Amino acid sequence: MVTADNIQKTPQQAKFDLRAYLKERQNLCEAALDKSISIRYPEKIYEAMRYSLMAGGKRLRPILCLAACEMMGGTIDMAMATACAVEMIHTMSLIHDDLPAMDNDDYRRGKLTNHKVYGDDIAILAGDGLLAYAFEYVVTQTHNVPLERVVQVIARLGHATGATGLVGGQVLDLESEGKTDISVETLNFIHRHKTGALLEACVVCGGIIAGASSTEVQRLSHYSENIGLAFQIIDDILDITQTDEQLGKTAGKDLQAQKVTYPSLWGLEESKQKAQQLVEEACAELESFGDKALPLKELAHFITSRKN
Repeated sequence: MVTADNIQKTPQQAKFDLRAYLKERQNLCEAALDKSISIRYPEKIYEAMRYSLMAGGKRLRPILCLAACEMMGGTIDMAMATACAVEMIHTMSLIHDDLPAMDNDDYRRGKLTNHKVYGDDIAILAGDGLLAYAFEYVVTQTHNVPLERVVQVIARLGHATGATGLVGGQVLDLESEGKTDISVETLNFIHRHKTGALLEACVVCGGIIAGASSTEVQRLSHYSENIGLAFQIIDDILDITQTDEQLGKTAGKDLQAQKVTYPSLWGLEESKQKAQQLVEEACAELESFGDKALPLKELAHFITSRKN
């Protein structure tokens, strides 16, 4: 696979330490998420919400949000509430996705899934609680950002989460299980909504917070649409090439559920090539931002080189 390590890099890219950047930003996000929800009465629901929210992971979505805000001249403090909110929404989607009525998974990030620890009922409510709190958190914890930008962020997050985004993609994904006549166009629709919509919201909302123009928002949108699709293609590849231990969740679930995937339509090699092409197209959208775009460009390449 073509990876971030074997692509010809500019001097600026060679100086950029992605590993250190990810570690620093991940630590910042972990600390902010830890502070975002405390345990109070009734304890069980807050424990369940924190159990999944603090279960680890790469924190790619909040990091993308922060990176976009910084590229557009904003600060980490301005975007952190939104970064935490997108991770809350993402965590909700994982809790619900793992339920027996959906993907029926027992493990997530190497730990028992929420419903295996707290039961289906509390898991559903924990996801609901995180979703509602995400919007409250943006409104109450965003500081030094004009109100009209906060309103735009709320609208974007709602659009990315509901039937116009994540929920709509998940419905079509469920309806497509067991069908062998799913086209690439339908598969793209599923994943541009189920996976890509929230990734796009992360990046675009980060830009909006910093005052991005409509043209800049469009560039950020095109960048994130491409990396969202690349992310899903790599997910499909990893599902059939990695073990349970490597993934931290059950491998081979797509095959068991009889889902059409990119490798099943294109094969492994062509899928890898398509993902790399999408990343290159994503990075091209950021050329006008110069060296300020390095973190977002390197994060795009990281998506295609990851192993879980």
